Amino acid sequence: MGPVQIRDETADDRDAIREVNRRAFGGEQEARLVDRLRDDGLVVASLVAVAGERVVGHILFSELPIDADTRPIPATALAPMAVLPEWQGRGIGSALVRRGLGVCRERGTMAVLVLGHAAFYARFGFSAHLARSLRAPYSGNAFMAVELAPGALGDGTGTVRYPEAFHQVD
Repeated sequence: MGPVQIRDETADDRDAIREVNRRAFGGEQEARLVDRLRDDGLVVASLVAVAGERVVGHILFSELPIDADTRPIPATALAPMAVLPEWQGRGIGSALVRRGLGVCRERGTMAVLVLGHAAFYARFGFSAHLARSLRAPYSGNAFMAVELAPGALGDGTGTVRYPEAFHQVD
């Protein structure tokens, strides 16, 4: 199946990105979320994993401001991340997350939030404890944060402002 390369998405990748998300999640919701965040101009990073000429994985990071008590915090949401079922278990998701966090750091993001599997995301430094004090529509061990700049979340209090796209993808 050959080596996999991670790169920024191009306009020519969009149909393949929709297909990856449809197949990985078994529905349309995540594909519509990606399109809506892109259409709303909120994408910080959209990366694809490519094997040969085929897109086999995708990850999206979008603007997710946090209104902290003392200052706004430039943060992003990691959502969604998808790999074609037949390509899962090969480290592609991990490679997408690692590269995506690096790109976000380069582009000035101070923190990233995710709603996902704690055991998977913890290996990249995500922590439910770090996100616990944030006011958001999500809570629990699946709601996690990672700081890309040390101390970015300060004391961890603030309100997460999820864009409308996250509420209108049903």
